[in-house]
Amino acid sequence: MNSKMNMIYWKSEKFWLGKLLEHPEIMTQGETLEELEVNLKEAYLLMAMEDVPEQYDIKEIAV
Repeated sequence: MNSKMNMIYWKSEKFWLGKLLEHPEIMTQGETLEELEVNLKEAYLLMAMEDVPEQYDIKEIAV
């Protein structure tokens, strides 16, 4: 499954900061925009998969 989300980001004194508009509770930072994007993806996956056991199935559904 490949979803697209919107990243809102800004530059602080040292780091790029950002969050996902669709999940504003997920916020992170990176030294570069590329690192910020990777960190946001990882944070999203950690949140989405938090309670999922190691063995699971995937089925595409229409919502």
